[in-house]
Amino acid sequence: MEKKISAVAIELLKEALCNIYWYKNNLKSFLNNCINDNSIINRPDWNGYKRQIVSDIVDDLCSNQEKYLGDIRRLIFEVTRMESFRHLEQLEDGKRKVERAKQAVSDLRRVVEDQAQKFKEEEEIKKKRLDNLLRIRSSQAVLSRLDDIKSNYFSLVTSKDYQKRGFELEKVLYDLFELFDLDPKASFRNTGEQIDGAFTLEGTDYLFEAKWRTQLSDASDLDSFTGKIKRKLDNTLGLFLSINGFSEDAVRIHSVGRSTILLMDGTDLMAVLENQIDFVSLIVRKRKHAAQTGNIYLKINDILNED
Repeated sequence: MEKKISAVAIELLKEALCNIYWYKNNLKSFLNNCINDNSIINRPDWNGYKRQIVSDIVDDLCSNQEKYLGDIRRLIFEVTRMESFRHLEQLEDGKRKVERAKQAVSDLRRVVEDQAQKFKEEEEIKKKRLDNLLRIRSSQAVLSRLDDIKSNYFSLVTSKDYQKRGFELEKVLYDLFELFDLDPKASFRNTGEQIDGAFTLEGTDYLFEAKWRTQLSDASDLDSFTGKIKRKLDNTLGLFLSINGFSEDAVRIHSVGRSTILLMDGTDLMAVLENQIDFVSLIVRKRKHAAQTGNIYLKINDILNED
């Protein structure tokens, strides 16, 4: 399904249409050249106010974007490429009218370009993830090793030795990091701090911490881990795996401001072990989402449903 036009762009389109043409007959002529379905143009009362006419027409188009997406995009394209407003200069207070029209067009152009860039980046991420997935699926050696790691993980699920289970979970993740060429480091103690592991992805060093317990990991767990990250070099990030997830307060508190950690749960891990997504694509997508939105806990279902 094609991407729909955002609500912000729609409102800016309305504002631009109200400003680029002063007389309604000129506006109507422009719309007739952009919109294939003339019944939409003729539907409003053209004896009414221009702003209401514009709003009614654009709202009609947006009420069925799947049908009229081409018309909406054509409208936006024609408006954003406007540079000359000589028809406004001749009017009373023409200079001010031209400035308002230019500003309205500029505002729309900026939002459309930003959205186009974001869409391009999202498509590149999807393509990269698909390419990685196809590459992994075509490699029997990788698949075989992934199955071994998954079997090791499943053997831990029924374990009653919780301390040993936590240690073995670290080994499972180490093997996973190694499989995806992430230059892993096993758990170590540094100046009194226990670090469960570390790896490197795209030139960025990550510290890793894993929790496997009945209760959700809370804000104090993330506070402690964040402190470890902050005592490292600026280019260091953290990945916190909590098999049973995180409390809402923990996620909310640590999604405010510039966070240095990403959150991962058992569902994320299973998606990797089940070969629904490769580990590298999972972390890259979580990191990009956190940078764009501040949300450090992007769920795997949201990632997979993007397609």
